[in-house]
Amino acid sequence: MLIVVTGPPASGKSSWIQAHATARDIVIDLDLIAVALTGPGAPRWNQDPTVLRVAHKARYAAIEEACQLLDKVDVYLIHTLPNAKAMAKYKRLDARIVAVDPGRDIVMARIEAMRSPEMKRVATRWYSQSKSLPRSVMPQTSRQW
Repeated sequence: MLIVVTGPPASGKSSWIQAHATARDIVIDLDLIAVALTGPGAPRWNQDPTVLRVAHKARYAAIEEACQLLDKVDVYLIHTLPNAKAMAKYKRLDARIVAVDPGRDIVMARIEAMRSPEMKRVATRWYSQSKSLPRSVMPQTSRQW
């Protein structure tokens, strides 16, 4: 099964997956891919354009390969802002969509603590676009940070 986990930055998507996935499952998380591609001491949320370019390519390849194995393993995919084309693909794959959202105030406070203007922009977009998520999506709260 494909489980697509969406939500604004700093909402707890990775934590939600850690609480639900097993060691046998495949987890596709852009932040973890970026960390795996960088040297020691690199920031956990590495927004360097060069790193992100390579990480995105690796993520797309991982998604394509993992989706061919859905009959063998569960795949957890973090996709913060899936567009209509991605949502159509997830629907064809009979994916479960999970929105992790502890609430706008909590998310913005977490982002403010990280001092990340880019994350704030993405979170603002997520909240304005989250109305387009399927009605079957049930918001989930993450653990307390």
